[in-house]
Amino acid sequence: MNTWYLLAQQDNTQAVVVIVIALVIIVFILGMFAVVANFFWLWAQSFTTGAGIGLLDLIGMWFRRVDARAIVRSKIMAVQAGLGNSELTSQALEAHFLAGGNVPQVIRALVAARKSKIITLGFREAAAIDLAGRDVLEAVQTSVYPKVIDCPPKGAARSSLDAVAKDGIQLKVKARVTVRANLAQLIGGATEETIIARVGEGIVSAIGSADDHKVVLENPDMISKAVLARRLDAQTAFEIVSIDIADIDVGENIGARLQADRAEADMRVARARAESRRAAAVAAEQEMTAKIEESRAKLVEAEADVPRAMAEAFENGGLTIMDYYRLKNVDADTKMRTSIADVGERDKTVVEAR
Repeated sequence: MNTWYLLAQQDNTQAVVVIVIALVIIVFILGMFAVVANFFWLWAQSFTTGAGIGLLDLIGMWFRRVDARAIVRSKIMAVQAGLGNSELTSQALEAHFLAGGNVPQVIRALVAARKSKIITLGFREAAAIDLAGRDVLEAVQTSVYPKVIDCPPKGAARSSLDAVAKDGIQLKVKARVTVRANLAQLIGGATEETIIARVGEGIVSAIGSADDHKVVLENPDMISKAVLARRLDAQTAFEIVSIDIADIDVGENIGARLQADRAEADMRVARARAESRRAAAVAAEQEMTAKIEESRAKLVEAEADVPRAMAEAFENGGLTIMDYYRLKNVDADTKMRTSIADVGERDKTVVEAR
């Protein structure tokens, strides 16, 4: 009895193991079928177009968390455009994707460069430009079709470039700079802001070196020639094709305004100096007034001593009564003559007034 029980239990255990193994195999087959079904159409597209990306490569991309759809479509785009570059492999595309690059954008740029027939651009250069943060497709398009930059740019604080000629007349200039992308210096080269700043500086310098503003108005191309001769596109991501003066207007007479300001400043300085002299004169006048008052005080003090001296003279016998009356007569005569002279002066003034 025990032997039959052990045999039955052993058979049940084997049956369970077989069932588990069968389930694992079924799950594995279903998983593989799902993976194959997921990448089948991508593999079919790659196979029919000759992109050369196998099913195992697609599964490997899935494990490496690479966007297989973007890689396959980019490779198909490259093959259809005739980009037979040995560098353009699926592994290179995956590496660029994992580095954070935009694979479809790079392939579009390579296709555009090939179609233009005037630009030589490899996958490594395009990938480096893309990883540097530049729009490689826009750079290729700008190389084929030059770009126009307004100077000063739209929305800037000033709507024109203001410069002053040697005769003191201000000129307001608007320029348009036509540039072409320089792919060789796109990495590390200066951007549009540098081009705008250099062109603005060159225009201001060219106008400032002109003796007369009328010469600049008659020949605006002299500004373009002077600016182009300075090679302002050095160490930049662009090549300047042309600089055109779009508009030029006459502004203020800066020289006259500076002279007026200088005259106003000189007048203020002269006024300050005159005020200083006036204050000094007032102080001197007050000082003389104080001295006059001091002299008058001394005179009053001296006149107060006269009666005392006369009294002493009477006591000592040095002055008699006749001498005293004689002095009084002389004083009265002096006052009379003074009053007569004053009346004569007043009558003369009245006659002259009539």
